[in-house]
Amino acid sequence: MNDLTDALHLSGDVFQYASAPGRHLLNRLQPLTAWSNDRLHNEVEAYCKVTHGRIQPRTSAQDRGGRRITGVNFASQDYLSLASHPQIVAAAQHAAASRGVHSAGSAALMGLTDLTLELEREIASWLGYTDATVFPTGWGAGYGVIKALVRPTDHVVIDMLAHACLMEGAQAATPNVHAFAHLSARGLETRLARVRRDHPDAGIMVVTESLFSMDSDTPDLRHAVRVCRAHGATLVVDCAHDLGCMGTDGLGHLAAQGVLGEVDIVMGSFSKTFASNGGFVASSHPALKLALRYTCGPQTFTNAMSPIQAAVVLKALEIVRSDEGRERRVRLMDNINYLRSQLADCGFVTLGAPSPIVPTMLGDSALSRLICGETLRGGGLVNLVEYPAVSRNTSRLRLQVMADHSEADIDEFCAILRGAVPLAQAALELALRPVEAFAA
Repeated sequence: MNDLTDALHLSGDVFQYASAPGRHLLNRLQPLTAWSNDRLHNEVEAYCKVTHGRIQPRTSAQDRGGRRITGVNFASQDYLSLASHPQIVAAAQHAAASRGVHSAGSAALMGLTDLTLELEREIASWLGYTDATVFPTGWGAGYGVIKALVRPTDHVVIDMLAHACLMEGAQAATPNVHAFAHLSARGLETRLARVRRDHPDAGIMVVTESLFSMDSDTPDLRHAVRVCRAHGATLVVDCAHDLGCMGTDGLGHLAAQGVLGEVDIVMGSFSKTFASNGGFVASSHPALKLALRYTCGPQTFTNAMSPIQAAVVLKALEIVRSDEGRERRVRLMDNINYLRSQLADCGFVTLGAPSPIVPTMLGDSALSRLICGETLRGGGLVNLVEYPAVSRNTSRLRLQVMADHSEADIDEFCAILRGAVPLAQAALELALRPVEAFAA
């Protein structure tokens, strides 16, 4: 063969196989299952891994087919290494013993607990807002706040690489969604000015993130605040990936750019730094809280955060705001910088600025799958990001760094990744070899 048409595991993408035609809704999913299983059989399926034991810098996992993978872990979101922190485990145990394990209702009914209300007060105070609303998932917070506020006649101006929960929330709320070029201050200002000129009485929401996880980059938030005020737009910033784990006080790019308390609405997720599922929406507008409680699907019609989750996040927030939290952030940034420098020495290109996410470019989809597969086999736990999550042939490893990683962990991982490349290149050359070569 002289292309990859006969090597299904190296060609195609999830969008292609999930879009098969047919009138039977379930049968048309079969091509996706067959393609994914072919990838699994050829050991280039990097998804649906299962861990055994605690999330730590070194851990044991298995792939979807049950094959064990044990080694150094750069695939978990536990930036400050709090998932197994003794104080947090103790807080979860105490909450379970004193309050049970379930909130038993939505926040609009009787699913709230005293721990949830305490968490809402602490988050709001820390961020400089008058109130915050906690959600059982970060996705629900991002999707829900947009869907609850934006009406079909309103407009959303959004960074084209905003998280799926934000983009899908905007698309579900209104047909008037205007995406601007990633991080483009000019693009934001131009789109926003045009929408306000053409729709002087419409509501407008601007949506961006403080740290984009696929590229490890950040927008000019001060500029976003200024142009939103000039055009009467409401600014929403998702700070899921930098809040708690970056900056002297853990307040990330909001503090670094001096916009704490000035962004109209801040939302975030607890799953990256705060050792729990869940998310929040913070604002100083007095009307937002009850509107979210009563008119927001992921808040009104979803069971509220459990008391265990609330206790975990409260204790994690306490640690984040302490001297220990500052020390963990220093160790985390040291590890980030060391990993980026070691990858550069090995010839790899990393995107963006130093953050807990280190996007490491691999490029071609077929070669990327093979490199990822060899890395996993070699004992490097990683996640591959490929189209349609990123543009075609810009596949990358999204490496996620922890405070508890050591230089030895990083050195071992870089050696595994460096060794995976020639093995993957040889496998790709074999896959591309013409059929005549085998006949000879």
